[in-house]
Amino acid sequence: MNRARVLGAAAVVAAVVASLAAVQAADQTPPARTYRAPRTPDGQPDLTGYWTNATYTPLERPAEFAGKEFFTPEEAQAYEAQRIRQFNSQAPDDIHYDNVIWQTEPYAKGLASLRTSIVVDPKDGRVPPLTPEAEARAAARAARRGNPSDAIQNRTLAERCITWGNDVPPLMPIGYNANLQILQGPGYVVIITEMIHSARLIRLDGRPHLGQNIRQLIGDSRGRWEGETLVVDTTNFTDRTAWRGSSDRLHVVERFTRVAPTTIKYEFTVEDPATWTRPWSGELPIRKIDAPIYEYACHEGNYGIANILRAARVQEARQAGE
Repeated sequence: MNRARVLGAAAVVAAVVASLAAVQAADQTPPARTYRAPRTPDGQPDLTGYWTNATYTPLERPAEFAGKEFFTPEEAQAYEAQRIRQFNSQAPDDIHYDNVIWQTEPYAKGLASLRTSIVVDPKDGRVPPLTPEAEARAAARAARRGNPSDAIQNRTLAERCITWGNDVPPLMPIGYNANLQILQGPGYVVIITEMIHSARLIRLDGRPHLGQNIRQLIGDSRGRWEGETLVVDTTNFTDRTAWRGSSDRLHVVERFTRVAPTTIKYEFTVEDPATWTRPWSGELPIRKIDAPIYEYACHEGNYGIANILRAARVQEARQAGE
């Protein structure tokens, strides 16, 4: 589902100006200790509600900003305007999708902050290199897929509507429907993502992680409160999750701190010695929105995949006859 809206030139300019004001305000947010979040009935800092992590801020620092941790306001305005132009750049004869209509949210996406990347460690704003083991694993995975039209198992998990990676911790922005709902109750927190519509249950009762023989696509999350911050430790991923090529040794630690009535500071650290040469970290604000999230209706029979496979068999039969 989408809250579609076509942005005209004047609206684009207005969105740029408004989001830059939000960017500068976010960068000036006082430290968490100066703000005390409202409490849930059982005394937890209240993170409940509808949120978005939509942003034009890139995961990795663009080459043209190498060595530059923060945009100037003028650079931020130019970069955001560039991203909006790219977003509106669909070729007029492309009938596959109209990205302006169906991928536009009803609120300005903007930049998450004046940072030039979501990655904050390493300091160069880049994801560390893959290990030789990870490179070999990626090559083997590609070889196993073979011809993607041979079998449904050769299609990606995203295309099969199983996971797009945005519902797997860490919570990364996605092109559209980058929205979340957070629910809380005594002893747990639930994070629901609009895209794919996964619901991640985070237990706060101190119980240990699942046994190593039990693996889940979105991992096994355990949380605890450190003052105003919810700290979530997630392990027990499967090797099929393959978040950015990760292995089943992926380990993610997230920190959620409500630093203002409409802002959660989201920080994460990723570690997987079988995939990256060192751990790496990132941060971005998660902003409150008024609208609810919608049911994600990707499956609905998966007609596309069924027809892709059927068409491939018809083509093969024709070639065999010729």
